[in-house]
Amino acid sequence: MTALADRVHAAYLDRALLKERAYADAVLETIAALDRGTVRVAEPTDAGWQVHSWVKEAILLYFGLRTMAVHEVGPFEFHDKIPLKRDLASQQVRVVPPGVARYGSHLEPGVVLMPGYVNIGARVGSGTMVDTWATVGSCAQIGAGVHLSGGVGIGGVLEPPGAKPVIIEDGAFVGSRAIVVEGVHIGREAVIGANVVLTASTKIIDVRGASPIELQGHVPPRSVVIPGTRPKRFPAGEFGVPCALIIGERKASTDRKTSLEGALRDFGVAV
Repeated sequence: MTALADRVHAAYLDRALLKERAYADAVLETIAALDRGTVRVAEPTDAGWQVHSWVKEAILLYFGLRTMAVHEVGPFEFHDKIPLKRDLASQQVRVVPPGVARYGSHLEPGVVLMPGYVNIGARVGSGTMVDTWATVGSCAQIGAGVHLSGGVGIGGVLEPPGAKPVIIEDGAFVGSRAIVVEGVHIGREAVIGANVVLTASTKIIDVRGASPIELQGHVPPRSVVIPGTRPKRFPAGEFGVPCALIIGERKASTDRKTSLEGALRDFGVAV
């Protein structure tokens, strides 16, 4: 992959190189590898998640190499630069019409995509459910056994190339209409309540102890999170601004298939 990465990065710095076949082919080969799952935008390591910026650069260059085209799928017609994923049956992936996964995304075996959307560069782990009208943005990394409930919005992070994408680790449950964007990292088996909004600047406040502990950009593993507000003073007065509250930890008896309501019932709240 080193030679491939070197060519992609060189073309990213000098787009004129894309006129040479070797550099254009390096971009196309990278996107094909993304689609197959043999490369990925980011991956876990012993030192934490590592972002492969050259893969993001290839995605950005790919848009420039493609031209608009009509894609027909049964009664549906699309007009776009990027084709759809193909050969889903051989990949053991279920996509319910009109669910859409773009070429260059990777869905592992056992993924169920309801009428939602998975963008280029994203990776969705085995056994994960992308429920109705849920969206997985470009380069997002969704783990195995995750449930993205109806209407969930997982943001894309494509630029700058070195920026960390949204990461949802294995076994997490993300409640209906929740929004996770700007490279926020959800830890393994966390439970995110309905309508929680997590951005890079959202205060995530752990209220389990005697004093609040503030976090940003990261939800610890097995945390149970609900929407909240905190007071903030403005020139016109004091108002409540949104935040997220960590109210507990998922119990060992609460398995991954337990409903969101069941997980929150352990802590006497409902959202």
